[in-house]
Amino acid sequence: MIKPCRSRISQRTFASVLLLVLSACSSSPKATTSINPPGKVSATAAQAYWDKFERDVEELDVRVNEAQWAAMTNITDETEAAASAASEEYMAFTSKTFKESMAFKGVQGSPALERAFKLLTSASYAPSPDDAKLRKELASVMTKMEGLYGKGKYCEGEGALETCKDLGELSDVLKESRDYDELTRAWAGWRTISPEIKPLYERFVQIANMGAKEIGMSDVGEGWRSWYDMPTSAFPNEIDKLWAQVKPLYEDLHCYARAKLAKQYPERFDPKGEIPAHLVGNMWAQDWTNIYDILQPYASKVQIDIDGALESQGYDALKMVRTGEAFFTSLGMKPLPPSFFEKSMFVKPENREVVCHASAWDVQNNDDVRIKMCIKPTEEDLITIHHELGHIYYYLYYNNLPNIFQSGAHDGFHEAIGDVIALSMTDEYYEKIGLLKKAPQLNEKELVNAQMRRALEKIAFLPFGRMIDQWRWDVFAGKVAPADYNKHWWKLRSQYQGIKAPIARAATDFDPGAKYHIPGNTPYMRYFMSFILQFQMHKALCEASGHEGPLHTCSIHESQEAGEKMMALLKLGQSQPWQDALEAMTGSRTMDASALLEYFAPLQGYLKEANQGQTCGW
Repeated sequence: MIKPCRSRISQRTFASVLLLVLSACSSSPKATTSINPPGKVSATAAQAYWDKFERDVEELDVRVNEAQWAAMTNITDETEAAASAASEEYMAFTSKTFKESMAFKGVQGSPALERAFKLLTSASYAPSPDDAKLRKELASVMTKMEGLYGKGKYCEGEGALETCKDLGELSDVLKESRDYDELTRAWAGWRTISPEIKPLYERFVQIANMGAKEIGMSDVGEGWRSWYDMPTSAFPNEIDKLWAQVKPLYEDLHCYARAKLAKQYPERFDPKGEIPAHLVGNMWAQDWTNIYDILQPYASKVQIDIDGALESQGYDALKMVRTGEAFFTSLGMKPLPPSFFEKSMFVKPENREVVCHASAWDVQNNDDVRIKMCIKPTEEDLITIHHELGHIYYYLYYNNLPNIFQSGAHDGFHEAIGDVIALSMTDEYYEKIGLLKKAPQLNEKELVNAQMRRALEKIAFLPFGRMIDQWRWDVFAGKVAPADYNKHWWKLRSQYQGIKAPIARAATDFDPGAKYHIPGNTPYMRYFMSFILQFQMHKALCEASGHEGPLHTCSIHESQEAGEKMMALLKLGQSQPWQDALEAMTGSRTMDASALLEYFAPLQGYLKEANQGQTCGW
């Protein structure tokens, strides 16, 4: 399910659909004149139109979904052409639908009817102009960007001596190596794939903004900010409020990490400035978990090696997925349908190019749900599986709603559900499922170690999640010329993350394009919000489960009470404003980071003490 013309296509599906299925929400001026004459809007006519939309969209969804699935799991000229053609077909449908729906905007009737047309007449991911040639070009541009990213490799040497590495292999270098120069080569190598994407992205911005203006928006970014059941102008303020809550904790973590890295790599960077992006163990510096060995606060005899346990116990991709499913069924949720295991892609095929970026899919508008991953036997992938299954269970539980309501309360909710489960993947949980012989009893120092490990994922991500769409909002608004795309990217990365490029960057570079969600046109603020919401939801579910003790010790595994509360949220889909859905689960109508700060209170106390004498900030 994507928005706003409301296909059932997965929220994390092939990103050209995220663009293109929604991209034609403008159409010819004659589209609505016979639907509903000027004057009072008829609720009966509106209901009839909605019913027809539901019938029409279901069948078309399936064709588009199948074409996009094929293009993501078998990248060829033929599958890309078929995906582009399917997207064009959907654009024609959504173009007509959006314009016709405007005739019923503001209709008065049942709450469901009013909600349906509020959603049908909201703005899209990237509305295309009326011009059919431009619509076709938009489809082609998006498909090409997706393909270039998916097939990207960095090659060294010539002829028989040439060796090539894909994103996964280059990411392994950043994860495992502690050689500064080797890290630099891997980081820079991946970014050789993105300059070719830049002219396509420039054209995408031009065409999408044309469409935005045709339907009354100043630019695409304004449309993105209109999805959240609040005035468009209020949404950035909501984000700024959340960022202000968590910024001090991130700055404490940054200060601590920078001092440790300066000792690891002496005289390689200014110990009072930004951290070089290639030193934190992740291709985009959004997750620092892989350098825990450098940042571990205290020496400890407690050794928790989930990667080793997965390997020694023979966990393959299927067993890892079954483990994730078992967590959800322990909450009282239904098992995954057999077709999920038959049709999902769990491992990277050897005989074809695929996009390994993990995603969850709702393909047939019934129980045909799938995930697409290239699973390895690591704790990181086990956690990702739980995240993707959060999407899958959301799909399954709002499946019986009208198509228009088949989405998360807002897109941050969809991202948060699986991560709520991941917060309950405690040592005690690993003991229950046999990946730990016995969960260690953590003293104060070992608790700080454990919280550090989790913060390197959860807290290190927050400024990255905040800045991605800020960059796009600025690009869509025309505040940044194409020649300055890369310069502005690194300006924001410095401003929010305190991160810098390890080598000089040029205007011809396009480092934003080295992150999947940029060529894929997947809005990213959802992830920032989800990292706040997951702790807010976690606290509410822990209270429902009867948990007593600090929030960071809670696991809702096997709690039917928590499961009932979660299922009630999932079943709502997008049928109500997100404020109502959040209130039903947490008692609050506003997103709030207080639970996150409560969770990490032991770590923040340690960081403030450890940073004494340091010059923090950058």
